[in-house]
Amino acid sequence: MLPPGARAPPSLCRVSDGSTPEIAHFLRSYPPFDELDAAAVARVAAAAELESFDAGAVIFAQGEAPVKHLRVVRSGEVEIVANGRVLELLGAGELFGQASMLAGEPTSSEARAVTQGTSCYRIPAHVAERLLAAPEGLRYVARTLLAEPTDLHVLAREATRNLADDPVGGLVSGEPVVCPPDTSIREAAQRMSASSATCVVVALPDGGYGIVTDRDLRVKVVAAGRSSDLPVGEVMSAPAFTTVADRPAGAVLLEMFDRGLRHCPVLSPTGGVLGVVEDMDLVAVRTRSSFYLRQRIAAAASVIELQTVARELRPMVVSLHDAQAGAANVMAVYAVCVDALTRRLLELEQERLVGDGSEPLPQFAWLAMGSQARREALPASDVDSAIVWFGSDGGDIGDAGTDAVRARLLALGRAVMDGLAACRLPSDTNGVSAAVPAFVRPVQSWQRVARSWLEDPGQEKAMVLTSTLLDSRPVWGVHTGTPVADTFRLAPDHPLLLRQLARLAVAQRPPTSFLRGLVVEQDGAHAGQINLKEGAMKPILALARWGAIAAGVTIASTTERLAAAGAAGTLPDGEAETLRDAFTLINNLRLDHQVTQLRAGLEPDDHVAPDELSDLMRTQLREALRAISSIQKRVARG
Repeated sequence: MLPPGARAPPSLCRVSDGSTPEIAHFLRSYPPFDELDAAAVARVAAAAELESFDAGAVIFAQGEAPVKHLRVVRSGEVEIVANGRVLELLGAGELFGQASMLAGEPTSSEARAVTQGTSCYRIPAHVAERLLAAPEGLRYVARTLLAEPTDLHVLAREATRNLADDPVGGLVSGEPVVCPPDTSIREAAQRMSASSATCVVVALPDGGYGIVTDRDLRVKVVAAGRSSDLPVGEVMSAPAFTTVADRPAGAVLLEMFDRGLRHCPVLSPTGGVLGVVEDMDLVAVRTRSSFYLRQRIAAAASVIELQTVARELRPMVVSLHDAQAGAANVMAVYAVCVDALTRRLLELEQERLVGDGSEPLPQFAWLAMGSQARREALPASDVDSAIVWFGSDGGDIGDAGTDAVRARLLALGRAVMDGLAACRLPSDTNGVSAAVPAFVRPVQSWQRVARSWLEDPGQEKAMVLTSTLLDSRPVWGVHTGTPVADTFRLAPDHPLLLRQLARLAVAQRPPTSFLRGLVVEQDGAHAGQINLKEGAMKPILALARWGAIAAGVTIASTTERLAAAGAAGTLPDGEAETLRDAFTLINNLRLDHQVTQLRAGLEPDDHVAPDELSDLMRTQLREALRAISSIQKRVARG
């Protein structure tokens, strides 16, 4: 027997053609082969080679070059080890090596034979990739690769960069094929072929998009015997599922699996098509702790189980911080998990209503608001929410039907918000909540209110509520568009509204007392401390919101809003870059502070004493605050 970590060459033999049926029979007993047709399994079996290993032999080591084969355990056991810790023990029929192979990245773990004579079928990459590209293979990847059965905190410490939580826009390569709906199918197919694209995005007159994939061409045109002279709009799927560029890649992948989609157009903040990502592009993104936690959230059968799972949210943040993940990455991971908790609570409540025999609820969307909508939440953040329902003009406030619908949705909102509170995710203290009647409305009512603020921004609280609605994003019920925030795309045509938003952006001034060169609070429980959220973060958010809406950009992350404002010139590019740098610095300070509090068993907040900061950090924060103030003064002067 070899000592652990020893590397001995495997006994490798080419399986004879006569053994192929036996291999195929073995493979069909295990996923994903059990869902493939016989011919596909036979092709895999014909390409397989049999390896045999001594006990303790390393099949591949951690940090090696990307593996060139997918392996299936034939007999014995294989353990998967990362940083000296066993993560998983594999038995007959289980696959390994797919993460490194698909991602084309070095191995993140070691595979080691446990028992003497452990054997594996190894399948060449070109055959395995075809297998895993099939819908059955992709479903298997979603169940396994995205839910690695390993310790949450070990995973978070494995790498400082979580590719699954990187913006999906970073995966876009090459120019998309975009055409109007009256383009002929023949021309669209020719353009796809010339660009080696597997789909064409159809730009619709209303600003939305449709999509036609290579499969659509085979099924809807060739197999159906339709003429290639027909307009592409007749065979497109519309509206297409799209995503914004700053959304985490892994979250996009999971939603594509949920919908059974293979393609997803990626949009810029202004709504243009940056490119298209495919499911296999995203499968190649290695997964980390947020997706393991998300799978556990999806599997929770009750609010009590969700409370147990939610206890991992804060330790996850600490682990990601220990892994030197930046605040932007941590906030995106945190937001994905809070989204998942919200969706599961909605599902559980609706399951309860069905069980009680209640009539179905109308079609509605649950909106995340504020920092959660921007995917910029941290453990100290509260939860802002709203509900928009569809299918009716809403009637008057006194309409009995409207009141009945609102009452039922309010009950749903209260149940979900109570569930989130039980998971240590409290509701917004200012009342922006789906448990409050003012934030549960039919879509037409929301849009009427938004249009009234566009026309008359001087109404009481119009600017504060406009800012609130601009930060809204559907997390359940509606998968395309932002039905409330999109109304404000008309803002560039309403200069009075823009002036009011600019005034709001410069009105949020920090306190005026100074301690060691930093702005601090003068009295109260936090005297002598700086509130990083109120005194530093909110002015940046307001400036970014104003600059972006002046460029016609509604919901987006703060960094994307600043980029859009810089590109449109509503903020000079130098100012936009300064605010982006300040935003990054302040969020990293907030994360450091909140992690320190979590380690001490304290409730996290954004109140930082200057003495907590190093001399360098104090200097950088002071300069950031001065820069923010200088930009506010410039905007105020017009």
